[in-house]
Amino acid sequence: MQDQTVGQTEGAPLIKPSTTDHPLYPQIVEACRTVYDPEIPVNIFDLGLVYTIEIGKENEVEITMTLTAPGCPVAGEMPGWVANAVEPLAGVKHVDVQMTFDPPWGMDMMSDEARLELGFM
Repeated sequence: MQDQTVGQTEGAPLIKPSTTDHPLYPQIVEACRTVYDPEIPVNIFDLGLVYTIEIGKENEVEITMTLTAPGCPVAGEMPGWVANAVEPLAGVKHVDVQMTFDPPWGMDMMSDEARLELGFM
C-alpha cells in the first residue's frame, strides 16, 4: 500500500499543534496571558494570537504567533514582550518567538472569555 501522506497538503492543519502534554505548557500559556495587545484590552493568548507553543527535549520553547493586523504598531516589539514573559519561567532554557500572518488572524480565533470581555457574546 502506498503512503498517501507524502506530498499531501490538502487537509493538513494551517497551524502546527502545540506541545500541550509537556509539564511546562500550562505555565507558558499563563505567561502569554500576561502580554496584552495594546489596542485591545485582552491578552494575546485569549485573543488567539498565539498559534503554536512548541517545547523541545531540553525545554527550549518556540512560539509562533500573529498580530491582529500586519500593520500593528507594536509588530517589532511584541515578540520581545512574549519572550520576556516566558523566558524567566523555571525550567525554560530559551525562547524563540516567530511571527506569521498565514493564516491571518480572525475574530473567530478568540476564546469565549475574550469574546465576552469585548462584548461579542
